[in-house]
Amino acid sequence: MREERYQKGIENLKNMNPDSYRALEKNLEDLAPEMARYVAEFAYGDIYSRPGLDLNTRELVTIASITTLGGADTQLKSHIHGALNVGCTPREIIEVIIQMAVYAGFPKALNGLYAAKEVFDERNENIEK
Repeated sequence: MREERYQKGIENLKNMNPDSYRALEKNLEDLAPEMARYVAEFAYGDIYSRPGLDLNTRELVTIASITTLGGADTQLKSHIHGALNVGCTPREIIEVIIQMAVYAGFPKALNGLYAAKEVFDERNENIEK
């Protein structure tokens, strides 16, 4: 069962952001290597594999949540990459982050937009008006 969860998680990560997971594994290999496996198994194997929401919706919800948390720029950028990789548009991502100004305040929404801009610039994404 555990290996099945891990394999499901790895498949989702391949679709969404395989480079991010490889970086996570590398960064944790000397510190807590099992943590990367937990992320693959639980977050991406159990939760992201559930029926009811597609990966686009899951990534937009995740971007909203991380934006409201604040202070998690690395994870926010990773999920913005993931959202773009599964078909979300820059405009959808921007709108989700702007919506969070209502619930989390302008500073967190602005920080989210700055993180999105960094990802868009890095990827040369066209931000339609």
